[in-house]
Amino acid sequence: MEESCTLPRAATACIAERQDSIQTAGKSRTRIHCADDSLAGSVSQRACVFCGARVVLNPVTDAVHLIHGPVGCATYTMDIRGSLSSGSELFRTSFSTDMKEKDVIFGGEKKLAACIDEVVEKYHPPAVFVYATCVSGMIGDDIVAVCKAASARHNTDIIPVESSGFISGNKVVGYRAAAEALLRLIRPKEGGTIEKTQKINFLGEYNLGGEKWLAERYLREIGIEINVAFTGDSTVAALKRAPSACLNLVQCTGSMHWVAQNLERTFGTPYMDVNFFGPENTAESLRRIAAFYDDTAMMERAEALIAREMARIRPAIEKYRARLRGKRAAIYVGGAYKAIAIIRQLRGLGMEIALTGTQTGKADEYESMSRILSEGTIIIDDANPAELEKFLLEKHVDVMIGGVKERVLAYKLGIGFVDHNHDRKDGLAGFEGAVRFAREVYVTTCSPVWERARSPAPGGEAHAR
Repeated sequence: MEESCTLPRAATACIAERQDSIQTAGKSRTRIHCADDSLAGSVSQRACVFCGARVVLNPVTDAVHLIHGPVGCATYTMDIRGSLSSGSELFRTSFSTDMKEKDVIFGGEKKLAACIDEVVEKYHPPAVFVYATCVSGMIGDDIVAVCKAASARHNTDIIPVESSGFISGNKVVGYRAAAEALLRLIRPKEGGTIEKTQKINFLGEYNLGGEKWLAERYLREIGIEINVAFTGDSTVAALKRAPSACLNLVQCTGSMHWVAQNLERTFGTPYMDVNFFGPENTAESLRRIAAFYDDTAMMERAEALIAREMARIRPAIEKYRARLRGKRAAIYVGGAYKAIAIIRQLRGLGMEIALTGTQTGKADEYESMSRILSEGTIIIDDANPAELEKFLLEKHVDVMIGGVKERVLAYKLGIGFVDHNHDRKDGLAGFEGAVRFAREVYVTTCSPVWERARSPAPGGEAHAR
């Protein structure tokens, strides 16, 4: 998994072995390590392999998601995405085999088979995803064989997801396990035919706060229909129609590039990267999608939509820009596509980027990131809390954009925090989302609460920054 790319060196890591995973934007260039396993003992901000698989598959709305492991694995990942559904809500219910000590000693395959029978008979789902966890993987339960037998018994898709956490120290391996499960689900039956349509698939779109519906509205206005999203607001039946699309859009590159490459290899469907976060990215994506169809009327409709929406949001963006100019921001998110989009949005608001990093960025993505950052910006792969704390204080950051694990750290340091995590309920994509994001950054960054939080308590000392 190890990759590297050339980036400038300067910032000092808290743990010596992590030095090559931290660089500083500038003229001198060294190499940054990325996409490799987390360093033991560094308390990575990354999620585990199982969690990686769970966040990709969970938005399949009408499937049962059955966790084969201790109940805690299901509890702490229950409703893990802020995905909205236009139909079934079955995906919001978390199922677990609730493995106990007896199962660990004597094996949990019989219990898993019984649980599958129970959920199929009670809920009649069109598919069941069965996730392996560390415990079921360590004792060697053969979930593939159990799922195969259950599929034959119920004539239903029972899909194993081989996501035992100990397989790797990299969440991307969980993405791959989910991707393999999806490809197994959508594979046409032997002798089946595929009729191509003019519709598109939208990969790496999870409908957080209804964001898939927003992009769908834009695309419909210019004359394009979404076939199915992977996996926001998707159903098992819609996913099985995926091979009929004429184009695959990829937004979350970390979770879906591998899927797109396999769909191209197997069904001849080309793919392109898009990004609906931020007005410039949204406009650029709409133009590229319309250009794919080589239809003059469609391209004109896209330009009309972009001009209308840009004019509509400009006053609000300018208002927030006037208040945020010169403020310093830190970004730490899961994937590089999101980090790059946020960098562009914050710079558009006149802010300085002091620190940025990701859990799963790849070498070429860090190269792209470094090209749009100012000299002195710290770039960090697979961070740990000690490193984030050190650089947040050294760089005098005003606001941090991140996920649930970064929220507490920012608050503890008296720094504003904006949630851009996969469990959020606010839609931040598209033109409307850009205004919502700018407002959130403004009210958080400029809140007087942070100055008060850093003020000395009676008889105490001020918070060091």
